[in-house]
Amino acid sequence: MSRIFGKVCQNGYVVRDIEAAMKHWTEVLGVGPFYYIERAKMDWFRYRGEPSDAEVSIALANTGDLQIELIQQRNDAPSMYRDFLASGREGLQHMSYWTRNYQADFDRFAALGFRIGQEGQIGGPDGRFVYFDTETHPGTVMEVSDISGSKGAFFERLREAAAHWDGTRPIRPVRS
Repeated sequence: MSRIFGKVCQNGYVVRDIEAAMKHWTEVLGVGPFYYIERAKMDWFRYRGEPSDAEVSIALANTGDLQIELIQQRNDAPSMYRDFLASGREGLQHMSYWTRNYQADFDRFAALGFRIGQEGQIGGPDGRFVYFDTETHPGTVMEVSDISGSKGAFFERLREAAAHWDGTRPIRPVRS
């Protein structure tokens, strides 16, 4: 547990081939089912303060209480995902902390001097997220994600599905 951010709720992996990554996680590691959003629709997205039209595919599954997120960027728009891959890496890119008090936590982290690398919103005002530019060691980008709205309920359904998963239907498409 981080004394600054709290409990890690998600490990986010940036990958070049999300289908191969889902197959690895489900067939080799036995983690699933993955809920797959082929084109995640973001309300808005900014990279280093500037609007960006990053297009991403996302797959989510749980292993116990820890959520695994797989992300494949589908275009060359500016993002921390693109930067991560361009540096020759693939794999764990961020850890995510979840909050139901997003603005207060965002303000607290900003007051501590954390700078925004990228931020956006999915599914309305209660779907905000921010990636702080904390990577002084590979794979240590910190994300803070608002789960006070429908995203939190969706994440709970994923956790429940994983707890009772019998190996069938390892990939479950989700419309965004």
